[in-house]
Amino acid sequence: MPNRRIVVIGASAGGVRALQVLAAQLAPDFAAPVLAVQHVGSYPSVLPSLLSRQGPLPAAHAVDGQPLVPGQITIAPPDHHMLVERDVIRLTRGPKEHHARPAIDPLFRSAALNWGPAAIGVVLTGLLDDGTPGLQAIKQAGGTVVVQDPEDAESPSMPLHALRHVQVDHKVPLAAMGKLLTQLVETETAAPAKATSHVTLLEQKIMLREGDPLEHLREIGSPSTFVCPDCQGTLFEIGDLDPRRFRCHTGHAYTLLSLHHAQSEATDDALWGAVRALQEKEHLLKAMAESQSRPSQKSEADRLQKEAEKVSRHAQTLRKLVESIPRQAGIG
Repeated sequence: MPNRRIVVIGASAGGVRALQVLAAQLAPDFAAPVLAVQHVGSYPSVLPSLLSRQGPLPAAHAVDGQPLVPGQITIAPPDHHMLVERDVIRLTRGPKEHHARPAIDPLFRSAALNWGPAAIGVVLTGLLDDGTPGLQAIKQAGGTVVVQDPEDAESPSMPLHALRHVQVDHKVPLAAMGKLLTQLVETETAAPAKATSHVTLLEQKIMLREGDPLEHLREIGSPSTFVCPDCQGTLFEIGDLDPRRFRCHTGHAYTLLSLHHAQSEATDDALWGAVRALQEKEHLLKAMAESQSRPSQKSEADRLQKEAEKVSRHAQTLRKLVESIPRQAGIG
């Protein structure tokens, strides 16, 4: 696709403000389509209207099958991954990646596969490391990689991990981002087209359920000792990558960092479930004790009451333990 560029942006915690600041810097004649993923989960989002008010470019949630239009900001809608397929946008409610949907990596991978050297990938403020594997795919395809200066980011984790694991072309503060992107999209890419990364291609096929996912996984990875927090399937470790990455045959994907976060959430839910079960057992035992109303049943009633008190102590001990565990940082 000569003389054309595409800009794909990923943001998480602090991203709404960052995207507003960036939108205000882009001119009405911005020469490339802009696609952005902000971690919003399944919650309603007014981000398009915020960006449309902030800058001259129109912004809207993506619609499946819509064409890519230069000078238009398209936002991944809640609970949908956004991909590019040649000159159109595709939406899917496929498996979560990094415990998030929409996630950044699916968009970045698709840009790498479909636009190669013409893709410009941008990681802004955010927690954890979604976007880092996607930037690696864009870089491998000959594209351009831009990262917000971590010292300038509200949440520096995503930019820091990108800088740690990707050969970044540009690290700039948010105030300089619009000028840089304008220069990049107005410059013809000099990089030659590169062969599609086999790992990137098969990972996208697994997410989109194209072909046999287990065959794809066996080709690019091997079973690990970890279980997928989202579906309890076996996680395969993908190659010898940095950062380490994992994917199950359903399609859920993690880095080691996001896997730790997701498993921490699952552990927290399980422990609170145990507290609930103990409290319900206590109330059930007390109800049983109260039902032993005859004088001849007093010893059984006393036994049930003592057992209820014992269970109550266990519940209180477990609750204190759960409340003492440090809270994990969220996806953002």
